[in-house]
Amino acid sequence: MSKRRIVIGDIHGHYKGMMALLDKVAPNSDDEVYFLGDLIDRGPKSAQVVEFVKNSPYKCLMGNHEQLMLEALPEVGRNQQAWQAWLYSGGQTTVASYQEAEIIPRDHLHWMRSLPLFLDLGDTWLVHAGVNPRRPIEQQTASDFCWIRKEFHSIPKPYFDKKQIIIGHTITFTFDGVEPGNIVQGQGWLGIDTGVYHAKSGWLTALELDTNTVYQVNALHYKFRVLPLEEIVTTLKRPSIFDKLRYVRPQAH
Repeated sequence: MSKRRIVIGDIHGHYKGMMALLDKVAPNSDDEVYFLGDLIDRGPKSAQVVEFVKNSPYKCLMGNHEQLMLEALPEVGRNQQAWQAWLYSGGQTTVASYQEAEIIPRDHLHWMRSLPLFLDLGDTWLVHAGVNPRRPIEQQTASDFCWIRKEFHSIPKPYFDKKQIIIGHTITFTFDGVEPGNIVQGQGWLGIDTGVYHAKSGWLTALELDTNTVYQVNALHYKFRVLPLEEIVTTLKRPSIFDKLRYVRPQAH
């Protein structure tokens, strides 16, 4: 049996949902599991999520919420302005989840600083938020990879010729015509952040790449489902000619 490649969307502190999903996916020691970032914030158990993923054999990307936390807690001291911005963006639940230890462990922060911004799997390219369609890969910034939204989502043609981009970051039901829990497909990309922390959804998603199988756990209603990707993906309407005129494809990838 060949190894499986499994990509998991934003966890946002939902430790029980993450563990339930992994239990259903049941990866073995040969399988590859990838988290798209945003392990923390908004949900109740961020510290436990970080501790598990950090000590697992799985790989994880940097998300914008990890960036916010690291900006608030630099190597020395605390950046008060960044701290307030992080708390406003959901960081208060992360701080609460670390209260038993009374401090956020340095090894957690060191591990977060080591997280890659993207992973190239050959036929698939993983990144938290997307890419800036006006820049080649070598000119992208951490902000592009972790924060970009509309400019990437509206690209009129795939960024890569032979790679599909898989992202988290933007909850799929925020796209027009996408039902809560559905995956969204744009030009050369798939979005699998189905909004585990959001009252309108609660779904946490894993995608098995080579079989196009979708595993989902609902952290709010304790439901589980396994579906072929084709049954749960909503394809966005292609951008108009005006979007195409505004798009300049990078010269090198």
